[in-house]
Amino acid sequence: YSQGNKKLPFRIEMNHFENENPNINGQTFYGFTQLSLSSNFKDDSQLHEKIAADVFREFGVPAPRTAFYRIYIDYGDGPIYFGLYTMLEVAFDTPMLNAQFGSSYGNCYKPDGTGCQFNDINAITSTYFPNKTNEGADLSDISSFVSALLSTNRTVNPSLWRTNLESTIDMNQYLKWLAANTTMKNWDTYGKMTHNFYLYNNPSSNKLIWIPWDNNEAFQSGKMGGALPFDMSGVGTNWPLISYIIADADYLKRYKTYIKSFVETTYTTSRMTSIFDSNVSLLQSSVNAERTGFSYVNGQFNSAVSTLKTHNSSRVSAANLFVQ
Repeated sequence: YSQGNKKLPFRIEMNHFENENPNINGQTFYGFTQLSLSSNFKDDSQLHEKIAADVFREFGVPAPRTAFYRIYIDYGDGPIYFGLYTMLEVAFDTPMLNAQFGSSYGNCYKPDGTGCQFNDINAITSTYFPNKTNEGADLSDISSFVSALLSTNRTVNPSLWRTNLESTIDMNQYLKWLAANTTMKNWDTYGKMTHNFYLYNNPSSNKLIWIPWDNNEAFQSGKMGGALPFDMSGVGTNWPLISYIIADADYLKRYKTYIKSFVETTYTTSRMTSIFDSNVSLLQSSVNAERTGFSYVNGQFNSAVSTLKTHNSSRVSAANLFVQ
């Protein structure tokens, strides 16, 4: 905004004022308590957020459903086109949790901050792990997970370590996320940053489920020194949910299996090229209609999509080299 661009992300909360006005207590919009609108910041293709979420779900990793919208805002002088936005389900809202887990009453955490590296059992506090569905509940499920992850059984009795860890978190689902996220090169999350994921304690299994969030930095080499390499070289013990997993022969084998599956099914070059092309046809007129001060594209839409295709092809090749 300070640079003159009014295309800002925002969130609509339907019942925000229910304490002041009990008449709107529990108010929703077609079942949604909240909706999040991403402005596709730093994304000339406008596709990162949506396609990453779609690809995760198609590979069996729970992620918000998304859709493109042309957004008009009237703040006094009639509707003004603010450009193409990507609307997302909020990960802790009832519609997403019910649709993907069949329940919405489990603990849903939005980790944020240094404690979310999972390398310190004493950092398990509500400051780092706010509970979005059951405010004030204890953090015993997070504590159990981190205790199991950091247990000395990892080196003394790896089989017992894996058994205890997998009683607290769905490791196969997490490894699927790690495989897909690394292949797509999404740097702005665990392993580089201590945010942009949720943990949902699924009542049907009583295990934590990893939910990716805010994927606008996917499909690129990345900043902050670049995205993590397939072998996770350079990732120290400060990120144990990566370094410990890669150091374990059983988990490393599963991780490689999921990478192979990902690039041979969900992320094939032919499939992704078709997805990119269909989205260009869908979005071209909306992107072209964006104006200075309400756009991040600046005429780079088509070239950015071409870059996505090249990136996809190169990552499939790199993945095949790693798993062979």
